[in-house]
Amino acid sequence: MLSRRNAMRAMAVSALALNAGPVSPLDASPASGAPAATDPWTRADHIAARVRAPRFPRRRFDIRAYGAAGDGVTDSTAAIRSAIRACHRAGGGHVDVPEGRFLTGAIHLLDNVDLHVTAGATLLFSTDPKAYLPLVLTRFEGVELYNYSPLIYAYGRRNIAVTGSGVLDGQADDDHWWPWKGSGDHGWEPGEPRQAEARAALFAQAEQGVPVERRLYGEGGYLRPSFIQPYRCRSVLIEGVTIVNSPMWEIHPTLSENVLVRNVTVNTHGPNNDGCNPESSRMVVIRGCTFDTGDDCIAIKSGRNADGRRVNVPSEHILVENCTFRDGHGGMTIGSEMSGGVREVFIRECAMSSPNLDIALRFKTNSVRGGFVEGFYARDIEIGQVGGSVIDIDFSYEEGPGHGFNPRVGGIDVRDVTVRTARRALNLRGYPDAPIRGLTLTDVDFGTTTTPVVVEHVEDLILRNVRANGEPLIVP
Repeated sequence: MLSRRNAMRAMAVSALALNAGPVSPLDASPASGAPAATDPWTRADHIAARVRAPRFPRRRFDIRAYGAAGDGVTDSTAAIRSAIRACHRAGGGHVDVPEGRFLTGAIHLLDNVDLHVTAGATLLFSTDPKAYLPLVLTRFEGVELYNYSPLIYAYGRRNIAVTGSGVLDGQADDDHWWPWKGSGDHGWEPGEPRQAEARAALFAQAEQGVPVERRLYGEGGYLRPSFIQPYRCRSVLIEGVTIVNSPMWEIHPTLSENVLVRNVTVNTHGPNNDGCNPESSRMVVIRGCTFDTGDDCIAIKSGRNADGRRVNVPSEHILVENCTFRDGHGGMTIGSEMSGGVREVFIRECAMSSPNLDIALRFKTNSVRGGFVEGFYARDIEIGQVGGSVIDIDFSYEEGPGHGFNPRVGGIDVRDVTVRTARRALNLRGYPDAPIRGLTLTDVDFGTTTTPVVVEHVEDLILRNVRANGEPLIVP
């Protein structure tokens, strides 16, 4: 998608980076140093300049030197952990996974460690849930608890990475992990273990204010772990790898800052197999990635219901660019776990197309989730085929209205978007007492649509050169 505009922006971003100095990503909010420009895309360029990959010493630690075997059978968990500890103690560097198939349990990263999965290498993650014990502090669908460790996990770490052109294989399928969802389309049969009871218990504990240290799950709970989760980390790079067969959410930065996800391929179609879910995180760039998923491709989140309001940390200052979206419930999504709010999200120069992509730009919440969206900007999006709506803002997702925490959604600006075919251009459903406030569409061609738009309880809807089926779009 290289263009003169891209080249000019690249020069501007380079200039910002050269003049940025050592200022922390934490200082990049508009209130503390980011340019308070009228053009929001200047702020997007600022995020692009500030979020940089961590650097690592040139030391290399081959996991085979610590006893790992690439035969796909030998358990290399202890060897990988030893290599990570040695790298960390030496002051940092690269832990190399060479060509081969290496079976492992949970991998926990330490400061200044890059886990580098080389071309021809595959990390095969064990399907034995005991390989992800002891319990760690994590989030399940936006609620804090102690649960199985994510497959790759870090807590409170700085300067960490997962890189390379190899494969991360969670080995989830209709016999492992996925049946715990409890739905018949992923191998579950009545009477078999499922997550429903533990999920309900966890959500009840959160509503009752039970301390997180008493929310202990793991064995017997059947709550699936995320694949990669940096939790309360800073300066994180996920680059180049291909992720397949995930138990649940794939890339899940939580309460983290300065996160760069670059040139990653996600291809996994299990239940809740979201591609990348930044949650209560800030200064995040997702660039050059391909998502082909069983749920939302990208979903920005910030905690669920009472627990999200307790933690009360929004996701903010997030840039998505030059990505490809294929199958998924939503392409670029906000919600539904957005109780802490979402602020300043940008998506530009991306391509979306699949008959199995339900919605291109999706916002989902309700009066239990609540939360807010303040500032969502999209431009230069090419959309081929969408199975449902191109833009969907739905306040009646799951529980719907009447629960006391009405969401606030506004400041949405979408421009320079072309669509080939979709069932519906717009599905906008606010509440009478909490309308959607502020949606501007400029130079948008919705292509061929077959179903009339839905616009309910929307204020300040502005259409500038917006077309569908070759005619100006008419909104009732």
